[in-house]
Amino acid sequence: MVQQLPTPRRYSCTVAIGSITHNLNEEVMTFGESPEAASQEAEQLLQHHYGFSQADITLVMQQAQIEPLGQWCARS
Repeated sequence: MVQQLPTPRRYSCTVAIGSITHNLNEEVMTFGESPEAASQEAEQLLQHHYGFSQADITLVMQQAQIEPLGQWCARS
């Protein structure tokens, strides 16, 4: 049996950063309560942790994938 969880929907933001770091498979993933929150979290991570410039952040965020997380669980 599968049930829908009663929690608020959460979103993931996956950003490919290989074009900047030159590690072609590198990406970061952040989460948030809304698509905007997940995106903002990614931008902050890129700025503060990776030291990306605003131009680099704008470039990679144009290709970001923002998706709702699955709200389903299966009975074990």
